[in-house]
Amino acid sequence: MLALERIPDQIGYLVLTEDGAVLSSGGELENDERIANIIVGLVTLTNKIDSKAFPNNEVFDKISITYPDHCYVICLSNKKLHVVKKKLASSTTTAIVEQPLIDV
Repeated sequence: MLALERIPDQIGYLVLTEDGAVLSSGGELENDERIANIIVGLVTLTNKIDSKAFPNNEVFDKISITYPDHCYVICLSNKKLHVVKKKLASSTTTAIVEQPLIDV
């Protein structure tokens, strides 16, 4: 098991099965099944993205969801979803650059 508690600035974590069952958790995300369901829904949605824009053989390595003061980082490894909630430093939030949208 990874030591998710050791990740710098992490304030919570979840380890989920692919169907959303919580295997382990800690911090602000401890036993947070609501967030687990949202994350699984988001990952499921990535499988339904338009194949013309993104070929089917491409799968995500990492999904980041960024808010002004924190972010969620989601990775798939060994058929488990690893979710870390990290606190963002105030200087980091000013460096966020809006990404251009892809017109499909």
